[in-house]
Amino acid sequence: MAIDRKNVEEIVRAVGGKENIEVATHCVTRLRFSLYDESKVDSAALDANDLVKGQFSSQGQFQIVIGPGTVDKVYDEMIQLTGGARSSKDEVKSAAARNQNPLQRAIKTLADIFIPILPAIVTAGLLLGINNLLTGPGIFFSQSLVDVYPQWKDIAAIINTIASTAFTFLPALIGWAAVTRFGGSPLLGIVLGLILVHPDLLSAYGYAEASTNGTVPTWNLFGWHLERIGYQGQVLPVLVSAYILARIEKFLNKRVHDSVKLLVVAPVTLLITGFLAFTIIGPVTFGIANAITSGLVYIFDHFAILGGVIYGGFYALLVITGMHHTFLAVDVQLIGSEGGTFLWPMLALSNIAQGAAALAMIFVVREQKTKGLAVTSSISAFLGVTEPAIFGVNIRYRYPFIFGMIGSALAGVLLTINQVRATSIGVGGIPGFLSIFPNQWGVFFIGMAIVLIVPFVATVLYGRAVVQRAANKPEAAGVGAAVSGPTDTSNELNSRSSVQGSQEPVNILELASPLSGTAVPLEQVPDPAFAEKQMGEGIAVEPSEGKVYAPFDATVAHVIKSKHALILEHASGVQVLIHVGINTVSLKGSGFTARKNIGDKVQAGELLLEFDMDAIRAAGYPLITPIIIPAGQEMVERIEEKSGPVTAKQTSILTVHLKG
Repeated sequence: MAIDRKNVEEIVRAVGGKENIEVATHCVTRLRFSLYDESKVDSAALDANDLVKGQFSSQGQFQIVIGPGTVDKVYDEMIQLTGGARSSKDEVKSAAARNQNPLQRAIKTLADIFIPILPAIVTAGLLLGINNLLTGPGIFFSQSLVDVYPQWKDIAAIINTIASTAFTFLPALIGWAAVTRFGGSPLLGIVLGLILVHPDLLSAYGYAEASTNGTVPTWNLFGWHLERIGYQGQVLPVLVSAYILARIEKFLNKRVHDSVKLLVVAPVTLLITGFLAFTIIGPVTFGIANAITSGLVYIFDHFAILGGVIYGGFYALLVITGMHHTFLAVDVQLIGSEGGTFLWPMLALSNIAQGAAALAMIFVVREQKTKGLAVTSSISAFLGVTEPAIFGVNIRYRYPFIFGMIGSALAGVLLTINQVRATSIGVGGIPGFLSIFPNQWGVFFIGMAIVLIVPFVATVLYGRAVVQRAANKPEAAGVGAAVSGPTDTSNELNSRSSVQGSQEPVNILELASPLSGTAVPLEQVPDPAFAEKQMGEGIAVEPSEGKVYAPFDATVAHVIKSKHALILEHASGVQVLIHVGINTVSLKGSGFTARKNIGDKVQAGELLLEFDMDAIRAAGYPLITPIIIPAGQEMVERIEEKSGPVTAKQTSILTVHLKG
């Protein structure tokens, strides 16, 4: 495809000119900019540009969706026009990070630290919930299950040991993730965390009692008496210590000769950081953390209704901004200091509220694809993951999101008044009851009923009223009428029905799933370029194994340098983009192994690519894989998607109807 130089010039002007471009790069689908001033972007000019399929700003990067097979040509032309140097993804990422305000950078840092360790915390929370079922009195009998059936006591003890390990050694997990994030050696981060919970130290869980009894052990450093306590369940001490460790290690690595690095860098780094952790960092941050938790406890004890309304009602807004990740650290701190958190129960009910509001939309909208998304995304929210429901359905129509917040606020007030607490975190949505103290399940289940009923009923009633009002307007009957809200989808359905009612095209291209897993609508992809179909129609697969196969006989038209995406071309000329994961371009090919090269002829079912699912998850990137029929292919008439469980090479996921 030839590129019109004028269109590229207009893109440069629309982003504020070459003077406003700090650095720029591209991936397989879009241009990525770090701009000095995003307020200079002319969005209208970009929308009018024939090359541009979409635009958005994310984490300090301004991204312009061009499409596969074209974006590299646009980038080359832009570099020639501006005279700028070619930049890597990391350079753009680093420059974009500088454009974020301090709060955004802090939130991103905490997310980068806590998201990789979240699977361990979720697992621990689920197992602790099972232990609660076995050991909690008043659940099945007046006594606990293990008291009635003593033969289960040791089973419960083993489950408790396995479940509590992640929380007992939480500083080691945080140390690993934090030191990795700050650019140090992950192994030293693990050792640092283990040092802070060494069994020779007084456990932080026993500190209050020992302090009351005057039995806190101390070190005597030349007359300086230091309390010899561990930091179990603490967050701030290990976070600050990890930052200091990474700085010291990087400082020494630059100055110590390679021949003696092994003997000098790690021992000196750990020795200095360990002394600082026990003498200054630990005592100071321990006091700060306790002050923060005491302040939160005071607020929720004395202003329970206000706390429930604010956190319960507005938690969904935190999800939209990404700030909800910061409260993982607060929850962990509350569990460590207070033995339970009053924030997590409200989070669990907020998940359910947004799911109930999304589910209600199946009784409001008429378009079948949106109905399917409402069902699948609500199930996801009921299980604790709300992003598909919030971004795919509720924000799109606005009022379901608002009613979800209202239901969550009402339930939040109920929980805070009754001081409902969770013993662990990680289990959200309906399974969240497993994290709650068993003697508080009754109140929690009442709150669950509120967040199921209020958002669902309010969304159905209001949504139907909106549809009815739109239907009663004279212009609603017109073919070209533009009606906001749910009626937009009915117009889409009418349009789609007319296409389906026309004569079927002769040529049909069936795509077998390139991956095994679960096929879901593109709206569930956590990236606006894919979710809003800026690049084209298609579907996405949540993979269950790290292998990508050819969906039909084809030629490999393009393999991205970082090996996370490729484009196949069918004999008919139809091109298909397979993009493994979201933002996985940042991995620079790590975890990916390409089995085919550009120009290779492949048969349906041949292995194209392998990827390490665990490594990608550990790096904090979603594995969901979009399969896109890029827009602008004139031979394509329409596309049908098929969601649900899929098996690679066997299950059909896309039917492409060709013209002629």
